[in-house]
Amino acid sequence: MIQVTSAKEIGKIARKVRKSQKMDQQTAGSVANCGLTFVSHFENGKPTVQLEKALQMLDALGVRVYLDVPPEN
Repeated sequence: MIQVTSAKEIGKIARKVRKSQKMDQQTAGSVANCGLTFVSHFENGKPTVQLEKALQMLDALGVRVYLDVPPEN
């Protein structure tokens, strides 16, 4: 598990995973139903990318997202 604190960190991880799978941005975008421009913006850490599309991209790459929710008081 990796703790991240910025869109830039998430984008770097997504790029690394995509490249490890020998997938280009065009292919990754097609698999995730996202355009090439979105993939580029996402991997470069643009903070205003759409959350739903970012989650689709991560899912297409096999990256699971978990929320560490604090316990209720």
